[in-house]
Amino acid sequence: MGEAARQTAVVIDDDADVRDLLVQVLTSAGFHVLAVDNGFDGVDAVRAHDPDITTLDVNMPGIDGYETARRIREHSNTYILLITALTEEADAVLGFSVGADDVVTKPFRARELRARVLAAQRRRPRGSAPGGADGARD
Repeated sequence: MGEAARQTAVVIDDDADVRDLLVQVLTSAGFHVLAVDNGFDGVDAVRAHDPDITTLDVNMPGIDGYETARRIREHSNTYILLITALTEEADAVLGFSVGADDVVTKPFRARELRARVLAAQRRRPRGSAPGGADGARD
């Protein structure tokens, strides 16, 4: 194993408390985590770091999470976990339509979120890495 096998996550959330909690959850799940507070920087972070997973808040100033997801999907196949306080079915459907792989409503339970992240990563095909890079091992 070792450091080369460590997965990367990007957290995009304008709420410092939620952002810090997500960083803790993902770090405890074994991810190297980069956190930003807006969609513009989030898109740049995904481009620069090619993460395995990206958590994304919906309600942010500047560009919202839906537009951020659209922009990320233009160049990345990172697993997008959309996190929202919006509870209507239409909001979740919109999230999926713009590229989210899962939608979680706030308030969320940290242990459940960690389990969702780990389950999603187990389902990722071997050799499948973000951005189409070959992450296969011998």
